[in-house]
Amino acid sequence: MPMIRNSAKTIIIQNGQLLTIKNRDPQGDFYILPGGGQDHSETLHEALHRECKEEIGADVVIGQLQFIREYIGAHHEFAEHDDDVHQIEFMFRCDLEEGQIPANGPMLDTYQIGVSWLPLDQLEKNRLYPAVLIELIKNELISGINPTTPIYQGDVN
Repeated sequence: MPMIRNSAKTIIIQNGQLLTIKNRDPQGDFYILPGGGQDHSETLHEALHRECKEEIGADVVIGQLQFIREYIGAHHEFAEHDDDVHQIEFMFRCDLEEGQIPANGPMLDTYQIGVSWLPLDQLEKNRLYPAVLIELIKNELISGINPTTPIYQGDVN
């Protein structure tokens, strides 16, 4: 029976750079936000803390919910692989706990090969998923001048 899965993601920006998980597939390198699936009986915050320890080996301070997106795989470019995926991602603005240095954690994702800081002024030069993040981060989080940007982004990739 198909399910909808919740996922908690972190948006960490330091020194003009976005913290990402670096992945590699047959098409090359791509980047995603740290975080992942929520387990049964786990809050979104608990899921985010656990996932950050697993993927980037670091503790985070969770801030405001910034964006929510749905990903219905059958509607997007990876439909041949993700046609049964329906995920709702909750993206929180976060900071690293003091003294934490992100690196590969003990439980890497399938395609994960590293942790990378992407310069904010060069986000569009990278394969970042969801791609909608590039404009959202530049408009909303960097400049703060777009207060009309909705938190819920819909089914985007």
